[in-house]
Amino acid sequence: MPRKILLDCDPGHDDAVALLLAWGSPEIELVGVTTVAGNQTLEKVTRNALAVATVAGIIGVPFAAGCARPLVRDVETAPDIHGDSGLDGPVLPEPAFELDPRHAVDLIIDTVMAAEPGEITLVPTGALTNIALAARKEPRVVERVREVVLMGGGYSVGNWSAVAEFNIVIDPEAAHIVFSEKWPVTMVGLDLTHQALATPEVERAIAEVGTSPARFVVELMDFFRESYRHAQGFEHPPVHDPCAVAYVIDPDVMTTRRAPLTVELTGTHTLGMTVADFRAAPGPGVTTQVAVDLDTERFWGLVVDALRRIGEPPR
Repeated sequence: MPRKILLDCDPGHDDAVALLLAWGSPEIELVGVTTVAGNQTLEKVTRNALAVATVAGIIGVPFAAGCARPLVRDVETAPDIHGDSGLDGPVLPEPAFELDPRHAVDLIIDTVMAAEPGEITLVPTGALTNIALAARKEPRVVERVREVVLMGGGYSVGNWSAVAEFNIVIDPEAAHIVFSEKWPVTMVGLDLTHQALATPEVERAIAEVGTSPARFVVELMDFFRESYRHAQGFEHPPVHDPCAVAYVIDPDVMTTRRAPLTVELTGTHTLGMTVADFRAAPGPGVTTQVAVDLDTERFWGLVVDALRRIGEPPR
């Protein structure tokens, strides 16, 4: 039976691929998409999410806009990676449908509370603001969610600073809330996602699918490659966010390690650092784990297969 997921995102080139993977995989039932400020402003990332949904022909899935700023801090975006629109590169279509009138936090709560306990997996691939507020506004969601599989953090590397990853550092207080709740959390961080590189061989495999969604992904990756090369010195861009979706589809696509997780909230040079404590075997009360190694061939196979299944959207 397909796993029901709610994708909380800030598209973003890699978020767009995550959304396409979730929609195209037969192992996933996409029950909702929510947006949060991050890679660009809330207005821009929400428009991008609807544009990607139009490219893929997504129907019957509610999309809702969420928090326009972090819980405490000022808004930070990443135009050096994702461009002024947040999804520079391809020509974006006009969205084919409108947003759900609910706030994203309410859509998350409503979706989880209407489902059976353990039925909904939350997959946040941006700042954790919406997820943290849902847990605070309706604490019962914590015991009803199957698990939280997030893209963010890193136990040995950062990208926004030497030790902090972007999704976590732009709202570390929200990350602290999410890591501290008792739901199961899998952190798919930079240690893992830096293995998911969009090499020329990967792009060729995607291009060979031959559909407009596949061409859209190639155009995304062409821009992403140049921005990552310029901003962070990568020869090939790491495609972070679909890794979290891939874990839900096939947990064997990566190895994980259980460990207590905390977030640094006050350090002058370490704000937003995600600290995994590997010093001893985790006790029975530890509900957090981190992703370690990726089966890259298996991962990209999931992406290509999903794009084949999407096909051409209706016109």
